[in-house]
Amino acid sequence: MKRRSSLAVLAAGALLALSACSGGGDSEPAATAEGGVPLVEDGKLTTCTHLSYQPFQFEKDGEVVGFDVDIVDAVAKHLGVEQEIVNTPFETITTGAAFNQNQCDVAAAAMTITPEREEAIDFSESYFPANQAILTKEDKTADDEAGLKDFKVAAQAGTTGLDYANENFKDAEIITYEDLPLSLEALKNGQADAVINDNGVLYDYAANNDGFTVGFDIDTGEHYGIGMKKDNEEMKTAVDDTVKEIKDNGEYDKIYEKWFGDAPK
Repeated sequence: MKRRSSLAVLAAGALLALSACSGGGDSEPAATAEGGVPLVEDGKLTTCTHLSYQPFQFEKDGEVVGFDVDIVDAVAKHLGVEQEIVNTPFETITTGAAFNQNQCDVAAAAMTITPEREEAIDFSESYFPANQAILTKEDKTADDEAGLKDFKVAAQAGTTGLDYANENFKDAEIITYEDLPLSLEALKNGQADAVINDNGVLYDYAANNDGFTVGFDIDTGEHYGIGMKKDNEEMKTAVDDTVKEIKDNGEYDKIYEKWFGDAPK
């Protein structure tokens, strides 16, 4: 399926301000897809994401690819349209600002379903289970939470990893970064001793970068969902139906194996 990527339309502050000024959610979609599903733009399923978050969504050879991208491609195919990807700050997704200003139809950003986020946006049924993990350099590791004493732990703003670290790592210093790449850069250059984030991305990073290791997993029992505007029942039905369909017909397992190397357990 053909796919395009564009830069974020607005910075986070500007988009949030516009959402507040408009009262949020008054603008109407411009088009519809099969089954009466509302769309921002005719013939396109516009997806908000936050790059880079390999292997879920990242740029390769000028194209945005990844596990989440392939899942939403299946939704676009179900609707008879083409996916277009917009890179936007994570908080504009979780606050609902991106949807209220019709920047996108759905959001796929390895995004955990939480009660707080469900107050601002709706989610599909879970399409991926996740836990947290700790990444360190191989020459300074931690095997458990006690091993993080006096560590500087980098965490991504607005994430469940940051929430967990603030609540549980009382003997460590928590440093917040805007995104995962900045957290990883802090670990590489010695500004941080560890990174907390979702286990899928950290295992992928350790496997593809010498000198780094995942010290331990944290069983948080999280689940990713595809986000959408509140009360968009037509879109939720389309996404849920697609996820069920690709799980039933084996396509989901093929996508999973493509990005993670083996079939889901």
